[in-house]
Amino acid sequence: MSEPVEQSLPSDQVTAVAETEHAVDTVQLLRIFEAALLTTQEPLSIAELKRLSDIPVETKFVEELLQKLADKYADSGIELNRVASGWRFRARPEMQQHLDKLDPQKPPRYSRAVLETLAIIAYRQPVTRGDIEDIRGVAVSSQVLKTLEARGWIESIGTRDTPGKPALYATTPQFMDDLNLRSLQELPALEEMGTLLEAGIAEEPAAMEAEPEANAA
Repeated sequence: MSEPVEQSLPSDQVTAVAETEHAVDTVQLLRIFEAALLTTQEPLSIAELKRLSDIPVETKFVEELLQKLADKYADSGIELNRVASGWRFRARPEMQQHLDKLDPQKPPRYSRAVLETLAIIAYRQPVTRGDIEDIRGVAVSSQVLKTLEARGWIESIGTRDTPGKPALYATTPQFMDDLNLRSLQELPALEEMGTLLEAGIAEEPAAMEAEPEANAA
């Protein structure tokens, strides 16, 4: 007796066969992904999305479904895109000026000291407070670092093996999510970062607005 088709095929083709056999579930799984992504505030990773399936599915299969979902909304006012933490829906940039009419807010503003410090950490990470001061040529306010940490944009990832064991700072996945980036390789030009941050962040801690610019280089 001949072996079942699944056993005579390579593992990747067996997966394809299994997914074809469950094609009736693909439509439902796509609806589940859509519902989950539309109702969550945080990006969902591939691993999280795979847990929504009743049967094991491959990463490639999930990504194909996500692309179909993105295509579905290609001509709408929202878009499905991928950021550092996973996949999420968001309003298209050209829609924001209209959405702002529902909840008018003053555009966030960041002091030069905050933006310069954040830019140095983003492009030179990991860096110490001393590294930042050497580059800027002025002392770095503790409040600047605390504010960036509170906003979730930077974090201490360890210490440098030098006298005093200074903390090393790097950006976080939240920082990349807020700039709509998948990785640090997609960082914009320095002069664009301030504009992107102001356009992409709806709220801003009061301390960040109050940060004086007198120490800016």
